[in-house]
Amino acid sequence: MIGSFILGLFFVISTQWNLDTKYVLFMAVGFCGSLTTMSAFLLESGSLIENKHFGLVALNILANMGLSIGAIFTGKSIMGMIMNA
Repeated sequence: MIGSFILGLFFVISTQWNLDTKYVLFMAVGFCGSLTTMSAFLLESGSLIENKHFGLVALNILANMGLSIGAIFTGKSIMGMIMNA
């Protein structure tokens, strides 16, 4: 909710001040996207802990972290191939 609230505030500010698109994308995707994604991940992990599903907590953490790290390396590899082509 906080991420959506901040995004709403920034949207109004960006239209009133005619901010460059790169700043709007930074706030919308970079800041608010990160904030809401991390919050959802932690909420799910916390819920699993409360329900004593410790195996699923470990799987959730390992899968999220592993897939995120894998995505970074994949993106870097693909962009490296594109830039060197």
